[in-house]
Amino acid sequence: MKKAALILTLAVFFSCKKESTESFGKAPSKTPVNLGKELFEGKGNCVTCHLPAQKVIGPSIQDIAKTYQAQKASIIRFLKDDAQPIVDPSQYDVMKTNFVVTKAMTDEELQAIEAYVYSNLK
Repeated sequence: MKKAALILTLAVFFSCKKESTESFGKAPSKTPVNLGKELFEGKGNCVTCHLPAQKVIGPSIQDIAKTYQAQKASIIRFLKDDAQPIVDPSQYDVMKTNFVVTKAMTDEELQAIEAYVYSNLK
């Protein structure tokens, strides 16, 4: 009986230890699209004016993706305020207020937002 209890205790100990050491220190990896969506809806606050398939204040994400793809333009350059608006220039003054946020983003974050925008192409 003592032997069975010892074996059971060791089995539980090692199975728990293996499980905890495998996940310790490993952050779940995010794809650029997932990170971009998170930034778009959070830190970037882009979702306030842009929805996937519907114009709100600004153009839809699909319209942005289609236009930038067709014109082979850079969404990142626009978000850095290094390029003129090409989708809806009439809304540029509204967008300019957000450049404070997007200019402070890293290149990786801007690339992720661009990946998220392009993931909405239909």
